[in-house]
Amino acid sequence: MTTPKTLTIQRLYTENREPLKLTWFAGLEGGDRMVSPGSASAADQVGHLNLIHPMRIQVFGRQEISYYDRLSPESRAYLVHEIVDCNPPALIVARGLDVPPDLHSICNENNIPLFTTPLTAAEIIDYLRVYLSKKLALRIIMHGVFMDVLGVGVLITGESGLGKSELGLELITRNHGLVADDAVEFARIAPNMIEGRAPQLLQNLLEVRGLGLLDIRAIFGETAVRRKMQLKLIVHLMRSRLGEEAGERLPVISPTQEVLGIPIRKVVIPVAAGRNIAVMLEAAVRNTIMQLRGFNTMEEFMERQRQAMTKD
Repeated sequence: MTTPKTLTIQRLYTENREPLKLTWFAGLEGGDRMVSPGSASAADQVGHLNLIHPMRIQVFGRQEISYYDRLSPESRAYLVHEIVDCNPPALIVARGLDVPPDLHSICNENNIPLFTTPLTAAEIIDYLRVYLSKKLALRIIMHGVFMDVLGVGVLITGESGLGKSELGLELITRNHGLVADDAVEFARIAPNMIEGRAPQLLQNLLEVRGLGLLDIRAIFGETAVRRKMQLKLIVHLMRSRLGEEAGERLPVISPTQEVLGIPIRKVVIPVAAGRNIAVMLEAAVRNTIMQLRGFNTMEEFMERQRQAMTKD
């Protein structure tokens, strides 16, 4: 289940006041205004003054203020009312420029937060787009063990009792890193990028049956844990049952699983006595790395087969 985040202007100001050198100049009662979490991109949430985009943080730079100053009093009045009709969460005047008096007044009348900053409009927009893309990203909690294996973010899933945490512990002893155990929080921070991390309560912890909770950072050191990783592969452990098919042996199309609207490569590994699952998982990760670099073993094999058939 995805959980959209919400963000108030008060929180945005509190968390960015120092890096952006913000001064809250007008609209002091509008701190509870919300930045829209429904926008497809952070580019829709903040930008240069543009009345086509409603519910957007409007930024006034040197060009916008110069344009405003050239307008007649009637045109200025029309412009400020158009800005109010767009219902912006906040307005920002950059470069320490003087705030037009009528803009100041209408922000106070409508409780629209108005900030000033000595930074340029481009710097403000670039910074806030990165900030908003992370703060308002869609999030989902998934059950499993999230690991850094050879620099690839791997989520190990499967039914309870299959040894996911034990596998994670063995991978840690093989110099791979733990990101999160049990509950993993994933966020879509870019159109094609999903980032996973542990909830604060579970950071550095791994639960292993018979041993209880292990503090991986304390036991194995700083290099055994990771704060976050991009999700690139899902390894699903499946109980191998006698007489049941484990799946297609030579799949032509690599299976995927959709996470927050993005297809993620997926490998299913049957669990049975005598199988070294850690080695198989490492092999799956190495194969994924090759696929990401454009090399597909199955396609190469099929091409060899076609060439062998045409020789006859």
